[in-house]
Amino acid sequence: MTQELSTLTENAVSFLAHFGTAVILSALFVWIYTKITPFKEVDLIAQGNKSAAYSFSGATLGFVIALSGVIIHSASLPGMMIWGFIALLVQTLTYLALAKILRSMPSGIEKGIDSYGIFLGGCSIAAGILNAACMTP
Repeated sequence: MTQELSTLTENAVSFLAHFGTAVILSALFVWIYTKITPFKEVDLIAQGNKSAAYSFSGATLGFVIALSGVIIHSASLPGMMIWGFIALLVQTLTYLALAKILRSMPSGIEKGIDSYGIFLGGCSIAAGILNAACMTP
């Protein structure tokens, strides 16, 4: 019974450390992402802009998909943090690359043109899936 309790305690501590770190990394991603985009996603979403909701949701999901792969395969909390930052970098670079290629996308999202938000959201999820797959040993 003592060994089981010890294992349960170790697992609970590991869960809390990983989950807490994931929440902090996710909050950091959201903060950075909202700083690199030229529009205010939260305000646009509050105003009913579906395009902003699609793009922001896709970017967040893409990051969390990659981060979940990191958590599953990382051997340590510092390793999880390093690869979590790489996932953050990939997602922000995805936005910057698409905004450069499709120059009308940022203003299209701000204007509420759904196709831009769906495209960016889909590309962000795809980047997250590929990122997660590449981080798998």
